[in-house]
Amino acid sequence: MNLAGEWRLTGAGHDVACALPGDGISALVAAGVLPDPYFGTNEAACRWVCAEEWVLSRGFDHPGGAADLVLGEVDGVAEVRLNGAVVLSTANSFRRWRTPVALRAGQNEIAITFRAAPAEAAARAAAQPFVVPWHTGNCPIPNGNMLRKQQCDFGWDWNIALAPFGVHGDLRLDPVAQTPRVEIRQDHAPGVARLHLAVHTLSGEVAASLCGITAKAMATDGVAHLLLEIPDPVLWWPAGQGAQVLHDLVISMGDSTETRRIGLRDMALVSVPDAAGRSFTLNVNGRPVFAKGANWIPADALAGRITPGAVRDLLQSAVAANMNMIRVWGGGRYEPDWFYDLCDELGLMVWQDFMFACHLYPSTPDFLAEVADEVRETALRLHHHACIALWCGDNELIGALTWYPESRQDRDRYLVSYDRLNRTVETALKAAVPHANWWPSSPSPGPLSFGDAWHDDGSGDMHMWSVWHEGRDFDHYRDIRPRFCSEFGFQSYPSMDVIRRFADPADWNIASPVMEAHQKNAGGNARIAETMFRYFRFPVTFPDFVWLSQVQQGLAIKTAVTAWRGVRPHCMGTLYWQLNDTWPCCSWSSLDHGGGWKLLHHMARAFYAPVTVVALPDGGRVRLVGVNDLPEAVDLKVTVSALAMDGSLRVLATAEGRVAGSATDLCAVALADLGEGEILHWDWGAGSDHWSPRPWKTLPLCDPAARISAVADGGLWRITLTSDALCPFATVEADVPGRFSDNAVLLIPGRPVTLTFTPQAGGVPAFTLRHLHSATYGG
Repeated sequence: MNLAGEWRLTGAGHDVACALPGDGISALVAAGVLPDPYFGTNEAACRWVCAEEWVLSRGFDHPGGAADLVLGEVDGVAEVRLNGAVVLSTANSFRRWRTPVALRAGQNEIAITFRAAPAEAAARAAAQPFVVPWHTGNCPIPNGNMLRKQQCDFGWDWNIALAPFGVHGDLRLDPVAQTPRVEIRQDHAPGVARLHLAVHTLSGEVAASLCGITAKAMATDGVAHLLLEIPDPVLWWPAGQGAQVLHDLVISMGDSTETRRIGLRDMALVSVPDAAGRSFTLNVNGRPVFAKGANWIPADALAGRITPGAVRDLLQSAVAANMNMIRVWGGGRYEPDWFYDLCDELGLMVWQDFMFACHLYPSTPDFLAEVADEVRETALRLHHHACIALWCGDNELIGALTWYPESRQDRDRYLVSYDRLNRTVETALKAAVPHANWWPSSPSPGPLSFGDAWHDDGSGDMHMWSVWHEGRDFDHYRDIRPRFCSEFGFQSYPSMDVIRRFADPADWNIASPVMEAHQKNAGGNARIAETMFRYFRFPVTFPDFVWLSQVQQGLAIKTAVTAWRGVRPHCMGTLYWQLNDTWPCCSWSSLDHGGGWKLLHHMARAFYAPVTVVALPDGGRVRLVGVNDLPEAVDLKVTVSALAMDGSLRVLATAEGRVAGSATDLCAVALADLGEGEILHWDWGAGSDHWSPRPWKTLPLCDPAARISAVADGGLWRITLTSDALCPFATVEADVPGRFSDNAVLLIPGRPVTLTFTPQAGGVPAFTLRHLHSATYGG
């Protein structure tokens, strides 16, 4: 019996309808009790909700008898009552619950009481044997580290702080039945894939079938062990490496059947000491794969607003930008099953954090016991997915040991406490999935290493935040050589169509209260503006400022990615912070809240291209380096030119080379060969790129007389751009929602650029063109 649908939400003198799965904040907004928390400065007017106790309830008819109540992701500290009797107490939003209940014939009543999160968190903090600090700079709602709940619910430097509540997973009554536990391990040899199954069940005989191969075994001591050998397997590959072939594994136990959708693949994390420190590479089916992607945060701050369709669009946008990996960050949530189904289908490898981020955490026996259950349950639920590349213990907890006065003054105590938590996670994971790829923390130099992986680039994975948080120039990205950079980023403003959703024109000023309320990183607006002064002439209008913030964000991340791809295989992965947004705000994302592409995402499509040529400044010269992520070698021919402000090109060098797994030098040109008003430009047949050795503000740009021509072509528009002089970052904007095939392009006289626009709905859009001269020179 499905219990999803309309429930009643009562509390604080209110009684409103609430759709479950969903969240209480969304229900109160829909009922008119709360204003839209995303608009203006309304967040503060909505925060009182988390300090109250709320009850979700509904009645239902049932023939009576025994059943299993199944609830998933009960978000908060809650008590579940059936006909007035407590049948379940929960305090972990990440778990799925199945509990036996007795139902009466006829009308039954189920009610879920949610305790006030701040009060519960404060009580648990007070009960700790010593102070366990939390990140006050990120979280205006305190002590979120005490609750097993999405940590960014309490705020973050990009998220709204509402500590919402609700039920986000299953709500149903099942017949009383055993729930088998299925463990799947793959190993591969030439010409064969072997699946080792351990099925924990009370049934006698268990049968399993995959790709036309069947195996049977009797359960002994509650476990049946089966081996399926698949000859000549059709393998699953990450996006850009091959096809994403999936198969149904069907397991039969008496009258019941379990199905798992799997891909046949061998996924290995290779991290070993070497001359530089410690490597970090993902090998898929024996092939080293450079991980290209971004960090994933929850698709919305309010879980009731998350839909599979919207999430699919975000993930498809990742693949469209040539990404093959996302990192599910440890301050959010373990995503639902359908999310990993989508990643399997799209070829997105998943770096899966366990849900601990940036705080210190308790290490009391009861807390660790709950964590162990959470980890085992999550690992068993997700481990069969082809997309799961590795499991990581936490986000930045090693660094957090240095962030708080308590842990700095008594490091031994807090280090031991952290190690107990980390070992609990590792032990529970390997007990459930012994073959799992495990990494202790992000960033981390390696197992039992607690060094500074924010500045030490020689070992393991690195978080590189010196450019943003320390205000370093973009060129500083080239000063380091990470083995794998799993976080780095630079902020921009959301696009104007998103800003219009939360701010009136009167508030279109970076110092307005509304704009500051949508900037959660202290000093973020000032840092964006200060960086503009370094690289650009200041923009003319507020929309120009918004646009230019996205241009410079794209240039920052492009500088990092091209530099690190250019030292492959020393570096074997870049995951920038961040792919998406939880609400409309200033952030590091490349996709706006709602899924629109910022300019960074368009640039990512180019700098993550499987075959490219990157420019690496090296003293008084610039090396042009070929990069190839494809399994087969490619032959590249590059032409390097000096590009003047009038758009004329002067060839400096040509070169050819074969590029396979390692980045390969093709040629070098001297910076002295560039004139005062020239930048570097290079073509390699399948693409072209450019680089300015000096800030754009110093270049004598002239009015390019850029033109736009749009022609309808079925359900899309073909747009051709031309100019009479050099026109950097030419960006087409539309007055209706839709998606461009490319943007922020370089226009050169005599080289028209054609792109497409696909509107979400019909109509005739109006297009405008923005570029560097119009936005910063006033013409």
